[in-house]
Amino acid sequence: MASKNIMIVGVGGQGSLLASKLLGRLLVDEGFDVKVSEVHGMSQRGGSVVTYVKFGDKVYSPIVEEGEADFIVSFEKIEAARYIRDLKKGGTVIVNTQQIDPMPVIIGNAEYPANILDEMKEKGVHVDDIDALALASQAGSAKACNIVLMGRLAKYFDIPREKWEAAIEKCVKPAFIEINKKAFELGYNN
Repeated sequence: MASKNIMIVGVGGQGSLLASKLLGRLLVDEGFDVKVSEVHGMSQRGGSVVTYVKFGDKVYSPIVEEGEADFIVSFEKIEAARYIRDLKKGGTVIVNTQQIDPMPVIIGNAEYPANILDEMKEKGVHVDDIDALALASQAGSAKACNIVLMGRLAKYFDIPREKWEAAIEKCVKPAFIEINKKAFELGYNN
């Protein structure tokens, strides 16, 4: 199997690193060669965080180059737009519709771009948008957006949901397993 490339992008504190850990665990358990690379940037200050997950029969590099991502999983709309150049033709961007204002918007030096997802769709990008925050809250914790997005990503894979749930059990603290399983289910089914 040729390698597949996934980028997980978000803002520091949104749980993108747990999402990449879960995805990596699942893919290793499925017998793939997996490489995960994290770029934290200013993650502790609400800055951009990028994680690359590559998998296949044999993977030689952990980095996803421009135009190589089969999937971009974005925890926020601006982050989807920031990394859209990395999506390959025919790829899919899964994006949480949540809006997190960057510092220039917060201090009044800029405006949050209007219709950012519509602009991507008009350019022919396959955008799968989901209100992950609302679904995570429905599951019992707004912090479970990351797992809602993994549930949505799972729809694109031929890996049984039980195996995703097993990966959740391996990667999440026991006290939060049930909330995360519910968040995964809501992401998968909505």
